[in-house]
Amino acid sequence: MTVAIDVQGVSKRFRLYHQKYTSLKERVVHGGHVPYEEFWALQDVSAEITAGQTVGILGRNGSGKSTLLKCIAGILQPTAGQVVVRGQLAAMLELGAGFQPELSGRDNIYLNGSLLGLSTREIDRRFDEIVGFAELEQFIDNQVKYYSSGMYVRLGFSVAVSVEPDVLLVDEVLAVGDERFQQKCMERIAQFQRDGRTIVVVSHSPDLMRDICDTVLVLDRGQKVTMAPAGEAIRIFREKLIESGFAPPPPVSAEQDEQAAGDLPVEITTKRRTIGLTSVSARYSRQDERNYIETGEPIEFRVDFDVATPVSGAQFKITLLNERGGIVFSSTSAGAVVGMPLDVGEGSATFIFDSMVLLDGRFSVTVEVRDQGGLVLDILDPGCDFEVMNPGRAIGLVGLSMRVEVLPPGSGELPRAAANAR
Repeated sequence: MTVAIDVQGVSKRFRLYHQKYTSLKERVVHGGHVPYEEFWALQDVSAEITAGQTVGILGRNGSGKSTLLKCIAGILQPTAGQVVVRGQLAAMLELGAGFQPELSGRDNIYLNGSLLGLSTREIDRRFDEIVGFAELEQFIDNQVKYYSSGMYVRLGFSVAVSVEPDVLLVDEVLAVGDERFQQKCMERIAQFQRDGRTIVVVSHSPDLMRDICDTVLVLDRGQKVTMAPAGEAIRIFREKLIESGFAPPPPVSAEQDEQAAGDLPVEITTKRRTIGLTSVSARYSRQDERNYIETGEPIEFRVDFDVATPVSGAQFKITLLNERGGIVFSSTSAGAVVGMPLDVGEGSATFIFDSMVLLDGRFSVTVEVRDQGGLVLDILDPGCDFEVMNPGRAIGLVGLSMRVEVLPPGSGELPRAAANAR
């Protein structure tokens, strides 16, 4: 297959200046030399991205994700190594970059479009589509300095995606606007994928990587950790986070503490694990006879853990993933375990599904445990697998209970309910 992006041993060095000499006297005294420290943002990173692939770049803050993307875009030149890009390239690195606040939205579309390589004739042809996508028909002739932040980024994204490149680079700009507009953004990215365009995405969200990426490149401190299918790369990324450790967050307020049962941002504790998840197992009837369950049957997932240090208010979370790594269900143990102190020793938590509505397929289970402040204490990804077989004729993802009522033409009878279909 054709290689669209070839990253060959790329390293990037920056100079960090801790002080500056502003006066002529200081410069003369120090002989014009300003002390600095060398910082390597990237170190010998190599990767091949084939045409039509969607690749994610994942890593914690300071790992070199955006630096690598800027090297691919040609904004930064590598200190060592080289990057080869085949085809027309467009980069969405900062939405609205180049917008002039004193100009109207209309004028900024032509200005920003020209910076992205579109001719005036091409912008004329796409103008109505750009404005319609941004939903700014009423405000397009107003100065952008009067735009809200949401209007500003909507216009920036709309102009950026109006380009039809062979290679698209996206840096943390998919979560723009409200929820409805975010869905439009994701649909546009999905259209690019169907068109066979090569896409490279930088994000802090592992769930987003699962949903849209074929392959994920994991970076840590400027070095390549792995480049693997999304599910495997995310597992390695999370293990790396737990090994390296993050500093705990500042204390939360009482109001924030009450909201701890929600879906909090992932923050990893230090190397010493307060709770260690030891195993996850699936349990269902007739398990000795067959290695699958039928749609609608109950199933349980037992999580065994070992508490090294007493915890106040542990919270367990389960996520079910399909074979492509897409999330089909995710929920916490809010209310069941939150607020319950866990003493030192071994224990277990069981997630009980009275009726598994998934249809045919093989699914994996990921489990994590957090404390009451939202810190992730441990993760098992994947924890275990299970298979579902649907004995009926329905196709899709879930088996919904359905009745069909038919009233024949000319019949005065009440509609008759057919048997449930699944």
